[in-house]
Amino acid sequence: EAGGKAVADVLFGNYNPAGRLPVTFPRSKEDLPHFHSYAMAGRTYRYAEKTPLYPFGYGLSYTTFAYEALTLSQQTLGAGDRLTVRATVRNTGDCAGDEVVQLYIEPLAPSVPAPKLHLEGVRRIHLASGGQTEVVFEVHADQFRHYRDDGVPFLDPGAYRIHVGGGQPGYAKALRTDTVEVRNE
Repeated sequence: EAGGKAVADVLFGNYNPAGRLPVTFPRSKEDLPHFHSYAMAGRTYRYAEKTPLYPFGYGLSYTTFAYEALTLSQQTLGAGDRLTVRATVRNTGDCAGDEVVQLYIEPLAPSVPAPKLHLEGVRRIHLASGGQTEVVFEVHADQFRHYRDDGVPFLDPGAYRIHVGGGQPGYAKALRTDTVEVRNE
């Protein structure tokens, strides 16, 4: 019964939605690999090579957000360690709104075929116009692991980029990045 009013509230800015896409929409079907192979290459945001029409994690809002002061609790992470990632998010727009803060991990030089990046944390926050808050993520060393061809997980040592922002790296307007070194000891 109230569907029409709900749609009108969104269209006229009386309600500020903050949904995000759970899938990637390619620009055309030619951007997708053929289905004779079930390999992940070219599929999903984690393996896509071509620029999508709408990337995983994309969403619109009637307000804007800025990300500041990304800090990592340590620059080196060993097996069994936890990394605390903090970022300040500020509503720079004229109206209140929700932001879906996303944390992605990107291996810079993996020793095995691995996803280009992977989502490892999500926080939904509400901020009034001009408001700000600190968002905190706890990332365990296990979230940096890769898998060998036989399916056995292992912690791949090397540098990883941590991205925190309102969407996927490469597409989000507001994004902060830092690097952590992972050891398998």
